[in-house]
Amino acid sequence: MTKADIVNEISKNTGIEKVTVQKTVESFMDTLKSSLVKGNNVYLRGFGSFVVKKRAKKTARNISKNTTIIIPEHFIPSFKPAKSFVTKVKGNVKK
Repeated sequence: MTKADIVNEISKNTGIEKVTVQKTVESFMDTLKSSLVKGNNVYLRGFGSFVVKKRAKKTARNISKNTTIIIPEHFIPSFKPAKSFVTKVKGNVKK
């Protein structure tokens, strides 16, 4: 499902114009991104948590050049789904 599909689905279910839904979805994503950039986690009850995780400094290998490189400490965004969300997906996903 793409962002456009989400906008279409919300518009169809609520009767709100697609342009308004598009702006709302974009605003939500911008707010989420800016919050994570500032180091603030976002918690959505019943859905999940968007958190910033710290990755430690580590040594890695470039196999093709047979060299070692140092990857510095850095932060990455991560999503942890709520237990109720995981339970629903486990029981209902159709292949």
